[in-house]
Amino acid sequence: MTADTVRLSYLPAEDRIADGVDAEPFRSYLRRAHRGRVEPGAEWSAFVGRGCGVTGDVTLRVEAVTGGSSIGADTAFVFEPRADADTSLSP
Repeated sequence: MTADTVRLSYLPAEDRIADGVDAEPFRSYLRRAHRGRVEPGAEWSAFVGRGCGVTGDVTLRVEAVTGGSSIGADTAFVFEPRADADTSLSP
């Protein structure tokens, strides 16, 4: 079943990174690149636009999945900053 929402935290927790992950092109990329089964605790590396042709590396971690277990075309993403010291889901 396709997930309604996937909540992701991101590092580094910077304003320009926040703008990049919140952009629709990045959301579309995530739907294509991570289509299929998703579970809390999964981590993904990516890069996002930071303005003026500059990109920045970002690490995303799946914090929660609601309404299903797979990412599909209609899955929504919610992003939240994560502090470096937050390792609550890391082994």
